[in-house]
Amino acid sequence: MSALLEVSGITAFYGASQALFGVDLIVNEGEAVALMGRNGMGKTTTIKTICRMMSHRDGEVRFADTDLAKLPSHKAARLGIGLVPEGRRCFARLSVMENLMAAARAGEWDFDRVADLFPRLAERRDQKAMTLSGGEQQMLAIGRALMTNPRLLILDEATEGLAPVVRQEIWAAINRLKQSGLSILVVDKSLKELSGVADRYVVVEKGVTAWTGAVGDLSDELADRYLGV
Repeated sequence: MSALLEVSGITAFYGASQALFGVDLIVNEGEAVALMGRNGMGKTTTIKTICRMMSHRDGEVRFADTDLAKLPSHKAARLGIGLVPEGRRCFARLSVMENLMAAARAGEWDFDRVADLFPRLAERRDQKAMTLSGGEQQMLAIGRALMTNPRLLILDEATEGLAPVVRQEIWAAINRLKQSGLSILVVDKSLKELSGVADRYVVVEKGVTAWTGAVGDLSDELADRYLGV
């Protein structure tokens, strides 16, 4: 496998407060990687750094053999990084179709393909995003990211706060995306669902990569140490 995303020893700060102290992770072409850790350990900060919503001080972030250090977020996105942000952040007053078309770039992913993945979006294509349920808004956020025709899809807490039946719909869609060959970096807390999608886990602890390995190598002891409450 060839590396699509390489994050090496990055540090990052919020003002004078250091949040990342040395995060390393790799996502290979066609691979799904789960970024895990307790709340406040640096997962979302790592995502923000990859997507260039904040800068890193030390280390390196490379995507598709391009150093992202000096790129603004919109140029990183154009390279093929599609983000489904925590909290969905749909354009509330735009319709489903308008949300999707606002992000559209030429490629295999168009409205029909998104509608095939999430049929409910086709049923609600003319509804404003603010009128959708939380689960439907999450589907819309994923669809919007796919409309950019990304090489890497990043999902930050894609199923947080959703009803169990909707969570299963989202995980089934993520699994379909994985099977299609799309590279995925996903942040979530559910080991059960992640184990059915991810090839590898990367665990961050206090802003440092504490453990990385294949899904089957994460023992109960390690899970309790790094992920337990």
